[in-house]
Amino acid sequence: MQDNKLFDKLACLKDIEQSITEIYEFLPEGRNFYAFQKDLKTRKAIERNIEIIGEAMDRLLKAYPEIEITDSRKIVDTRNRIIHGYDSVSEDVIWLIVNRYLPILELEVKELQKG
Repeated sequence: MQDNKLFDKLACLKDIEQSITEIYEFLPEGRNFYAFQKDLKTRKAIERNIEIIGEAMDRLLKAYPEIEITDSRKIVDTRNRIIHGYDSVSEDVIWLIVNRYLPILELEVKELQKG
């Protein structure tokens, strides 16, 4: 049973890592906010990956409540807000998440995958 739990933890971390990678690949060249604002497909693709990150984080928190990831609860809350209050999530908030908080999350996930 412990092996399955560990596998689930690693799978969730891998899902988060993959979604972060995809978000970075979707960003407009030069990380241009105005290009991001104008590109509906890019915005939706990034929002979808933030949803995946939030779902994976929720599963991690349920299985490992002691896990130390900065703003882990806010990540789950953001996922819920995108899904349930989709009209209340601004492009500015998504842009802030991608540029300020994803790099921190990426580093923490890589560290957790090592250990």
